[in-house]
Amino acid sequence: MAQKVSVKDKILATASDLFYTQGYNTTGINQIIAEAGIAIGSLYKHYRSKNDLLYSYLEKQETEFFINLDDYLKGENDPKVKLQKLISYRIELQRKTNYAGCHFIKANAEVGRKDEHLNELIKNHKAKQKAYLYQIINQIYPDHAQALHTILFTDIVFSMIEGAVLSATIQANTDDLESIQNAIQQIVLHY
Repeated sequence: MAQKVSVKDKILATASDLFYTQGYNTTGINQIIAEAGIAIGSLYKHYRSKNDLLYSYLEKQETEFFINLDDYLKGENDPKVKLQKLISYRIELQRKTNYAGCHFIKANAEVGRKDEHLNELIKNHKAKQKAYLYQIINQIYPDHAQALHTILFTDIVFSMIEGAVLSATIQANTDDLESIQNAIQQIVLHY
């Protein structure tokens, strides 16, 4: 038997789809209400504003991103393979969304620094992604004498992945992500 979706979840799912596919600025409250099939009072009962919906959408995306990444890497103990699989995860995300890009980068491009709370959500998400990456790379280079190397390599890999995600959105392919994956494989193989 199908589980009934709460009105709050229905509103968030509808807004999430619209924010991601057509953009935050292009999505109106009336469209969210119509597509969710709810009354305006129901929307404002659960979310004070369109911005609150945006915050909830990004918080949900962050939670799903890391849960799904953990699941994707589950059972893998070799950090070199984990690093490759982390990039494979990003490749799959791009393909699955038809190269629609990163939820957080898109929100930043539309609203970004105009909204302090949103800016913090985005910065914190990217910091968590980098910290996750650092943990994997630190397992590859565990020697404390190489701590600077680990930090620099993490910064480089993180920046390359972020740039390749943008490229995937523009080019509608994962060629740059795959190139990064190949380059990193060559680098870590020679360690």
